[in-house]
Amino acid sequence: MALTPEDVVTKQFQHVRFKEGFDPDEVDDFLDEIVVEWRKTIAENEELKARVAELEAAAAAAPVAVVEAAPVAESGAVVEEAPAPAAAAGSGAAASAGIIELAQRLHDEHVAEGQAQRDKLISDAQAQAASIVAEAEAKSRDEIARLDAERATLETRISELRQFERDYRSQLRGFIEEKLRDLDVAGATSGSSVSAS
Repeated sequence: MALTPEDVVTKQFQHVRFKEGFDPDEVDDFLDEIVVEWRKTIAENEELKARVAELEAAAAAAPVAVVEAAPVAESGAVVEEAPAPAAAAGSGAAASAGIIELAQRLHDEHVAEGQAQRDKLISDAQAQAASIVAEAEAKSRDEIARLDAERATLETRISELRQFERDYRSQLRGFIEEKLRDLDVAGATSGSSVSAS
């Protein structure tokens, strides 16, 4: 089944979920470029076919015109020029075949050029997509490493603060217990001096 520009324009692709994919706008733009070039090639092909048909029609009509335009001798007899129309018909057929061959070759060159350009654009797009994915993965790895380092720093700081809290509580407890002992000693001393008096 032959592929037409309309097939390219109307082609629908399924969207991929939860994965990286191509940008649909870039794909559409690329397909639009292909369609434009394809339509140009088809138009050129049609023009060449029409030109070939004209030349074939002219070549077919040429022998008849030569016979009809055969010169008349002074005596009124028609001068025979049979070899000339045959030669003209042979050269016309050769010219037509040459034009057809040229048209076919031009068509094949345009198609090959279009295919090469398409393949180049596709490979460039794939390389660019791979580069973007690799860059995104590298950034992701760098960000994860940075966050891991930051987490380790914060965990160390939390440990230090917890140790500081334990030390502070221990010192505070020791200080309060010492003050309570001082109060007990002061209370016992003042109590014995009150009872002595």
